[in-house]
Formats: sequence, C-alpha cells, structure tokens
Amino acid sequence: MVSDTDRSPGRPIADLVEELLAAEGPLPIVAAGDPVLRRGAEPFEGQLDAPLLDRFLAALRATMHAAPGVGLAAPQVGVPLRIAVVEDPAPVPEEVRSARGRVPQPYRVLVNPSYEAVGEERAAFFEGCLSVPGWQAVVARHARVRLRGLDARGAVFDEEFAGWPARIVQHETDHLDGTLYLDRAEPRSLSTNEAVARWWAQPTPDRAADALGFRLPG
Repeated sequence: MVSDTDRSPGRPIADLVEELLAAEGPLPIVAAGDPVLRRGAEPFEGQLDAPLLDRFLAALRATMHAAPGVGLAAPQVGVPLRIAVVEDPAPVPEEVRSARGRVPQPYRVLVNPSYEAVGEERAAFFEGCLSVPGWQAVVARHARVRLRGLDARGAVFDEEFAGWPARIVQHETDHLDGTLYLDRAEPRSLSTNEAVARWWAQPTPDRAADALGFRLPG
C-alpha cells in the first residue's frame, strides 16, 4: 500500500500515482490513522498531466464502485491532492428516498472543491466512510450547500446541492481538508454496521437518538 507516509520529501506526486496505478485492480484504501487523511491536500495545479489524470480518475471511480461507495477522495488512496469523485445510483426504497432526499447523483469529478451552507437547515443521518470500515455514526450536516470547483477538464462549476447529494459532497470535500466524518459525528451514536442493520436501519435516526441518548438538530 502506498500512502503519504511512504512519500519521500520532494518526490513528485506523479511518481506516487504512477506507482499506485502499476498494480492491477482497485486501489488500496487508506484507513483512519494514516497521516495523509489528516493533512490538508494540495490544490491540483497540474501535478498530473492529462493522460495520467484520466487514468487516476478512472482508477478512483473503479475503486469507489468496488468498495462499494458513493464517493472517494484522493487522500483516501494516499494521494494528497484536492480531487474527489462522486456517484450514487441511489438504489433505495421510496421511504428512504423521501426521508433522506437521496436521489441519483451522476458520476462527476470534483477538483479543488469548496462548499458553503445555503440557509440554516441541518439534517442528521447515520453516515459511514470507506476509510473507517465497519462503523457508522449520526452526523448533522447542512441540508443545502453551494459547491464551487473545477471538473475533470478544468471547467468551473458553481452549483447548489440538497439532500443526500449535499451530504456526499460535504463528506468528500471534508476529506480534502483533513476532516473525517467522525469529527462531526454525535459520539453516542457510534455503531457497528451490524448494529445499524439490526436496530437503526429505519430512514431516520430518531429511534437511535432516543435509545442511545443523543439529541438531533431542530
């Protein structure tokens, strides 16, 4: 596994990415505790040429699908660049779709993204992370955000996201700032995936809040 801890001073990021892509299959996902997840990633400023960037983005997407997940940031595979990919087919029951605002999010690339809240409404739901396997916790996030950044070809975007797509882009952008979802989570809600499936799989975390003893926003 290649991570930021393996990167010698002055080593070009392109060399790191080439080494990662030399292996077959999905990229190894870095787990919590690796310093690369806690350092702010470098803005992307052409460190990878266009062909290498395309290969890296394809590998990120394939790794996200294989995990499976709905987003993946470059630091999660040990590459400290402000790049992430997101995609969510949202294969969920209508009850979940309605409660969480989980609608399909097409594949897209986020380069140097940043977000800001739109309005004061917050929504709290269980959330997990590929870099914190086996666990979930309730996180209160902005219900609507304005996201700015660049796409894979360097075109500027400035868009609003709401519902579950807003949660996804906040989660992935946070990774680029060295923030894990656990930093924003309600500690008393921390549950194994098995516990969530057994007790808290309903669309909202209201019952979990009552049973585990934490407060929801609003």
